[in-house]
Amino acid sequence: MVGSIGPSEYHANMPTARPELIYLDHNATTPVRPEVVEAMRDCYAAPYLNPASQHEFGRRARRVLEAAREKVGELVGANMSGRDADRVVFTSGGTEANNLALLGLAGEDHFSSPGNSGATTGHLIISAIEHPSVTAVTDHLAAHRWSVDRLGVDRGGVIRSADLPALLRPGTRLVAAMLANNETGVIQPMTELAAICVERRVPLHTDAAQAVGKLPVHFRDLGVATMSFAAHKFHGPLGIGALVVRHDVELAPQLFGGFQQGGLRPGTESVALAVGMLRALELWHSECDDRNTRLTNLRNEFERAIRGGWPAAVVIGAAADRLPNSSNIAFVGLDRQALFIALDQAGVACSTGSACASGSSEPSPTHLAMGLDATVLGSALRFSLGAGTTDAELNEATRRILKICNDLGSKKVG
Repeated sequence: MVGSIGPSEYHANMPTARPELIYLDHNATTPVRPEVVEAMRDCYAAPYLNPASQHEFGRRARRVLEAAREKVGELVGANMSGRDADRVVFTSGGTEANNLALLGLAGEDHFSSPGNSGATTGHLIISAIEHPSVTAVTDHLAAHRWSVDRLGVDRGGVIRSADLPALLRPGTRLVAAMLANNETGVIQPMTELAAICVERRVPLHTDAAQAVGKLPVHFRDLGVATMSFAAHKFHGPLGIGALVVRHDVELAPQLFGGFQQGGLRPGTESVALAVGMLRALELWHSECDDRNTRLTNLRNEFERAIRGGWPAAVVIGAAADRLPNSSNIAFVGLDRQALFIALDQAGVACSTGSACASGSSEPSPTHLAMGLDATVLGSALRFSLGAGTTDAELNEATRRILKICNDLGSKKVG
């Protein structure tokens, strides 16, 4: 095992009703590390109360909160001191952070009357593989007379950065492109996109929810205007995310009712959640090299075994640089929904796509953007590993997966 987490500690945080359950859906949510729980417990025991209060209890809480904010920013490559200090805004998660970034960059006039009549309010560009928390905001803006263009990807799932200049207009207000895809795990050419946006003086937002805590991420080096991430993607607590805002970027607030966080995100901040996020980030930074090497080897062996047992299997995005923990496999010849249900019944937890769109049986927008064959579109599942995933678990998962594939395949033939 990597670092201080052991299998018994890891599984102590998993459901107990089915001890045979194998969890391979860490891109949706990761179990909280015991060290994170302990750090948060200490905050509740202190106790750290309302950090906005003016008395000693509030001042104590404020000191801990701001220390956590500064360290979180440093760990993701923000400049947290000096005249050009960047800002870290704590949110409830990645979805809220994406909403704040896009609507904040769009400005207050995105509230103009909806409809098709009248002049266009503004223009924005998003990649064709964005998370629903970005595409839904885009749909909202489109309903309020914004013009929207989508930047395509190649067959490997990589955003076509060379196509961006042709899409930019004098009235382009913002661009949004994720740092790593939540389904394929494909890492995107963010510095190339950012350089184009900087040259044209257009702010670029990146959703880094799948990258932070899995890859080395340096906000300033990326060159983006804003960056979002969420603690529950890297073994931190649910209920907290962050938006990093470059020092020279102005956002219009989307919530009102308080002065906290410069008015950008009013409401009482949770010291325990901020400390939990920080602890999870610290753990990743202390373990990153060993953890990523181990997860990459596990993932590669898993994919080799699946292809060996089901030769028609296609690993989506395999030719591109990917997150070390992510494997998007099409079991060509089988129906993904039938396979997903059978795997769930067999105790293997995976996904048909983004957890925020898991209720949909429609083909993945990411896969459609990649131009994948219909047989691949209809048979793809996502498997994602975590810090506590073991060789034994993955070997057993592979055995169960291949058994179900062969069972379903024989029924289909029969």
